[in-house]
Amino acid sequence: MQKNRLLTGLTSAWRRFMHARHGLAAVEFALLLPLMITLYFGTIEVTNMVTASRRAANVASTAADLTAQAMSVSNADMADIFAASTAILSPFSTASLSITVTSVVADASNNPKVAWSSTLNGTARSVGSAMTLPAGLTTAGSSVIVAEVRYSYSSPVGTFLKDILTFNETAYLKPRRTVAVQRTS
Repeated sequence: MQKNRLLTGLTSAWRRFMHARHGLAAVEFALLLPLMITLYFGTIEVTNMVTASRRAANVASTAADLTAQAMSVSNADMADIFAASTAILSPFSTASLSITVTSVVADASNNPKVAWSSTLNGTARSVGSAMTLPAGLTTAGSSVIVAEVRYSYSSPVGTFLKDILTFNETAYLKPRRTVAVQRTS
């Protein structure tokens, strides 16, 4: 009989426990909070990474576009082009940004060769060296401006993206006002 009472008491306590809703929201919140914080910071990191990647592509496009608009460029012009292109990355750090702008001219046999090359934080291509371009980009006697960007991105939060990601972007534009953009001192 005492065993029945004990069993009945435990069963009754179990039922009350199962039907009690006091504090349930607090317990659920406490269980979900770490997941919510993880998703929040993960979203911030992925968004920053995608933004940096898109801006690196814009840097390449802008550097090529500004160069392709000129009939000739000097050292001062290239410094301005690099400064304008670099500003696109703001607020991201530009310490790991490398921009190389190259004028490629196709000879009479449509073999593309480097006419001149300028760089910011990188290595310029050698004048006269052969350069591989996508098929159909040049014809005999034509030229193209090639802007190559390399940007190493590291997350400011660093919780989920601990490695440095390197974005390599290339933009090709034909000169607008001349057959080939000339390089002056």
